[in-house]
Amino acid sequence: MSSQAEERTAEDSRPREGGDRAQYGVCAFLALLGAAVIVDALGIPHVTSGIDPVGPRAVPLILGGLLILLAVLYAVDVARGGRGEPEAGEDVDLSQGSDWRTVLLLIGVFLANALLIERLGWVISGALLFWGTAFALGNRHYIRNLLIAVTLSLTTFYAFAIGLGVNLPAGVLQGIL
Repeated sequence: MSSQAEERTAEDSRPREGGDRAQYGVCAFLALLGAAVIVDALGIPHVTSGIDPVGPRAVPLILGGLLILLAVLYAVDVARGGRGEPEAGEDVDLSQGSDWRTVLLLIGVFLANALLIERLGWVISGALLFWGTAFALGNRHYIRNLLIAVTLSLTTFYAFAIGLGVNLPAGVLQGIL
């Protein structure tokens, strides 16, 4: 290894002073989220009873406070030079750019599901969602994926209806399911 490469490696491993603006952005987001949770919780009427002596405001207030505390601790860590460890996944090639085709296909599949779920119903739109996601991620076993997608959407439809008592939209299959 050349001395120049060693110098770069040593430089990369040292924490940067002041951290990264993106990390501070995450800190700000966490703090704003915590503040929003607290403000929203303060709008909940403070009603206690013998069954619930704490009331419904306690948990959101605690969570909001913890979010703000986490934001402060994270900001202190970033200011001290703390950095997350780079991705070391074996299936991730960090030298490659983002695969925008896949990302756009997935966005399209989710949007199509959101637009079609009321008209077609969960079973059909869910099957399209599952099949389209498999397609976007590179699986090209069209018939097998369609069978799996229909099975998954029917299973989730009946699991919600029977198991949870939540009726998903039946759409064009109303009266058949």
